[in-house]
Amino acid sequence: MESLYLLIPLSIVLVFLIGVIFWWSVRSGQFDDLEGPGYRVVSDDDDPPASTPDKGGPKAGD
Repeated sequence: MESLYLLIPLSIVLVFLIGVIFWWSVRSGQFDDLEGPGYRVVSDDDDPPASTPDKGGPKAGD
């Protein structure tokens, strides 16, 4: 019975802490776009990467 005096306040504090963390995540925009990152992973980029200009350094055959 004495353990309930410890467990009930701890469970109330834990529920309050979980609620605060959930409220913070909703307010900071963590759940705004759930499908966008998945689509970006599989999007097809047909454009070749931009080539960098030659810096004038030593070449492999020199």
